[in-house]
Amino acid sequence: MKKIVSLAVLSLAMLPAAAQDTYENARLLGSDLNGTARYVGMGGALDALGADISAIGTNPAAIGIFRHNTISGTLGVINQEDAVRFDQSRKTNLSFDQLGFVYSTQTDDNSFLNFGFNYHKSRNFNQILSAANIMQRHNGQGASLGKLAYGKSTLGDERKGGYYLEQDENGLVEGWQNSNPQSERAYPYTQWDHVYTNGLLWDNVNTPAADDPATSPYYDPNDPKGIYFNNTFFEASDYSFDRGHKGYIADYDFNISGNINNRIFLGFTLGVHNVYYKGYSEYQEFLVDGAGNAIGNTVLADERKITGTGVDLKFGAIFRPFEESPFRFGISVITPTWYDLKSQNATLLINATNYNKVNPTYANWGYDEFSSGETYEFKYYTPWKFGLSLGHTVGNYLALGAGVEYSDYSTADNRINDGYDEYGNADSYSDEVMNRNTEQALKEVMTYRLGAEFKPDPSMAVRLGYNYVSPAYDKNGIRDTRLASLGNWYSSTADYTNWEGTHRITCGLGYKHEGWNFDVAYQYSATKGTFYPFQPDATFTDIVPPLVNETNISTPTEVKFTRHQLLFTVGYTF
Repeated sequence: MKKIVSLAVLSLAMLPAAAQDTYENARLLGSDLNGTARYVGMGGALDALGADISAIGTNPAAIGIFRHNTISGTLGVINQEDAVRFDQSRKTNLSFDQLGFVYSTQTDDNSFLNFGFNYHKSRNFNQILSAANIMQRHNGQGASLGKLAYGKSTLGDERKGGYYLEQDENGLVEGWQNSNPQSERAYPYTQWDHVYTNGLLWDNVNTPAADDPATSPYYDPNDPKGIYFNNTFFEASDYSFDRGHKGYIADYDFNISGNINNRIFLGFTLGVHNVYYKGYSEYQEFLVDGAGNAIGNTVLADERKITGTGVDLKFGAIFRPFEESPFRFGISVITPTWYDLKSQNATLLINATNYNKVNPTYANWGYDEFSSGETYEFKYYTPWKFGLSLGHTVGNYLALGAGVEYSDYSTADNRINDGYDEYGNADSYSDEVMNRNTEQALKEVMTYRLGAEFKPDPSMAVRLGYNYVSPAYDKNGIRDTRLASLGNWYSSTADYTNWEGTHRITCGLGYKHEGWNFDVAYQYSATKGTFYPFQPDATFTDIVPPLVNETNISTPTEVKFTRHQLLFTVGYTF
């Protein structure tokens, strides 16, 4: 589909207090298997073996094993399987994945002090996500995103997970904490609630002369100023969704490391992370009335851009416990990444319905279009990471590596920016409501790495690897838009995906000649997930007589994300 909204077309206003929700922030968790071709070809299992610059970000002590100066750079190409180009997102993309060096100095016969720097792309956001399905009926009732917005309004109070609707002096409908005239805007009143309410649900065109329930089936007894459409008659027969992601997290790692008597290796890395994410999505619902007659469609188009930086600290050690054996084990600890981020979005609802219950001949009873946009700054602190690794070599022809990394994603800290200190730095505090949702939606993650390198000749190397990341999302996790969280207030989409574990199979070849090394690696990565167009568990009581209990259960769709990656590294040792 053609892009129908852009960040450039909306006037965006910076607000002092800001946060973001669990599923938006979860994009920043974890990392791809990426770096030098040798590192990828061995499944990333080099934390204890060391002597590869890409281990600078997982176990800093691995840089202490270097005995010579080295420099390397890596280019790659990534292809997404079974994807159809959407917007400006392509299924095949080139990538500059790594560039770094190590400067090694010998302090005595068996000890070295090394300094290293490495850039690598820890996350490549390029992805096309598509989903389509019939919206199944439950207990004779259908569902739609507009119906969810309507249902939340019937709750009438932020403490119940809803909001109270009232027009302002300009005729714009806002969702308030309750019916108290002094109340503030309700946190569950998201940006998409706002565009659906003003662009589809609230009927200012066909308001009768008197708000009389006898003459208007849209009468809202809670608000004498407006006529509110009974969304029971607006349900989706089916839906389609497309999103194109692009961008990256670029890591810049600064390392100091060394070894003591070739038995103990220690390292420290300062990591600086640069985030650039941009995603554009279109969510379309094909609507029917209570009799099942097609009445048109709606399209929610959303563009979001996230930029910012983060900092973390990494500590590592490698021990060779037996003097006569090359066997070694490593440990590592990585602090949270403390992110300072900025988000911008532009959101547009296109109402292409052709239905009016009072006057069936009147077309497009609501707005044709309604838009929203925000720019805000927020903080996000990722969880701690802990690593354990093993390495062993046999002669000069076989190297074996294994490792595991643990991180509890449920402890990620969604934070609210609340003003600035005297130095202009943003003050923040934890969004406790959203953090409880994070605890329920995300869970502990284990990353397993296995790798082997065989050298049939000193100048040639053959590599194999396997890398598995356990599921980060609870299969019953929900992007709950009823939470009284500032992160919901800024939310502009309702969709989410609970991804399962990621399997990565790798292989590679290497060749050395007079200080030069040329390496190539291939990686196959596969993940499955369950896509939800909106939360599936909302129930409410219709406010339009006769009062009935309503359900709004969205239909999930199984999706997958499969990528093929080819990397090529050139390095020089001197």
